[in-house]
Amino acid sequence: MNDRQDPPASPSAEECVDYLEQIVFFIDNELAEADCAAVRKHLDTCNPCLEKYDLQRTMKAVVARSCTEVAPSQLRDKVMFRLQQVRVEITTTEA
Repeated sequence: MNDRQDPPASPSAEECVDYLEQIVFFIDNELAEADCAAVRKHLDTCNPCLEKYDLQRTMKAVVARSCTEVAPSQLRDKVMFRLQQVRVEITTTEA
């Protein structure tokens, strides 16, 4: 009798697609615990998906950091002015 265990089978492409769709929700803690456990298990056995998970997590962190910056007041004023112009254009067009 051989005590050696065979390595787990590689996930299929279809499985990976399903898990990749869930990664964003997994990162944002928007999955049920059972689904989180399934995603974790898949990531433990699938290096390509783990790499995509790491990339997605890094991108979200960079975007989150960038969103804490405050726009210069001059830019804010220009944007607010343009928004007001668009409101006037829409109101004039609808009348």
